Amino acid sequence: MANASSPSAQLTRIAALDDNYIWLLANPSSHELAIIDPGEAEPVIAWLEEHCITPTEIINTHHHGDHINGNAELAERYGIPLTGPASEQARINGMTRMVAGGDHLTIAGYSAQVINTPGHTTGHVAFYLPDCFGDHGVAFVGDTLFSMGCGRVFEGSMAEMWSSLATLRQLPDATIICCGHEYTASNARYVAQLGWQTPSLEAKLSEIKALIDQGKATVPVRLGDEKASNPFLCADDPKLATALGCDGADAVEVFAALRGGKDNFRG
Repeated sequence: MANASSPSAQLTRIAALDDNYIWLLANPSSHELAIIDPGEAEPVIAWLEEHCITPTEIINTHHHGDHINGNAELAERYGIPLTGPASEQARINGMTRMVAGGDHLTIAGYSAQVINTPGHTTGHVAFYLPDCFGDHGVAFVGDTLFSMGCGRVFEGSMAEMWSSLATLRQLPDATIICCGHEYTASNARYVAQLGWQTPSLEAKLSEIKALIDQGKATVPVRLGDEKASNPFLCADDPKLATALGCDGADAVEVFAALRGGKDNFRG
């Protein structure tokens, strides 16, 4: 577990299962606390009891069990509502508020926008809170975007996943990206062998290696850093197309080749 805080919001990362992250967003002014994507309840309850805090809501980005299996126990224990994507209503039990892309809501008392991000699942959404850290925002992106990678395309199409990533790419560079897994080491090994170079890639790979060598988490990350070094956000870069042997291909074809390569990567 680790914490990051600002004078406004307080963000907590809780490790769960094998490589999942559950996120807590707290508002010190209103004393509200949101639990985002609880794949299991136990580590969340332990943290809340240790800090004598009662949560006020649960937020889900998509229906996979490693993001929702803690919902029922937490909702019952604390009597709190559950928000998730309307299009996954049949696959997420107990939702009390359903949202879709373009909706505006509050999470822990902070203004939030819902962004449709299909691809990993057909109904996947992200939640962007532009103001909770004062001069920058935070995005809870579930399994759409990872540091140096992206989620597998299980239910949607490659075109949908690339569109979702391109949409997230439009958020401000200072946005803090909170993803659902610690996949950065494998992602970095894959990126390092692509033959694709950017001015900041070597420094980013070195930073990741140093964190991993120290046993530290590699997320959250700043979106601007990912834009400069994560090929899954750069499928429209001609240099990436060349590295993948896809000269002249459109961004969706390049993305499909990139994602297919990662699916089969064993490094």
